[in-house]
Amino acid sequence: MLRRVSILFRRNRWLQAGALTGLWWCCQWLAQALALPVPGGVVGMVVLLGLLLSGRLPASWIHRGTTGFLDHMVLFFVPAFMALMNHHELLGLVGLKMLGVILGSTLVVMVGTALVVELCMRGRRDHAL
Repeated sequence: MLRRVSILFRRNRWLQAGALTGLWWCCQWLAQALALPVPGGVVGMVVLLGLLLSGRLPASWIHRGTTGFLDHMVLFFVPAFMALMNHHELLGLVGLKMLGVILGSTLVVMVGTALVVELCMRGRRDHAL
């Protein structure tokens, strides 16, 4: 029976991802129930690391699931989106002003860098002649 479970876990990406999500949920609940000063995700990583290092959880049982999560990491962890969730004022005029400043400063840096590189290349070419 244990061999069948092992084979099932090693072959099924969705089962692995579900088990990892279940571990996260349990650790999230534990962190809230014990009023821990760290998020449940951190507790989950520590528990997962402990299970892997002790050998109680073979890495082959979660390899495909973790690979799937890592392939889509940008969907699961986007700090800018999380900041937007906490600061709704960024969706209004303040956000547009900040976007303008970010785009404008990026453009200024890009143009400035291009001009400096162009001047350096011209200086090198003139020096070589």
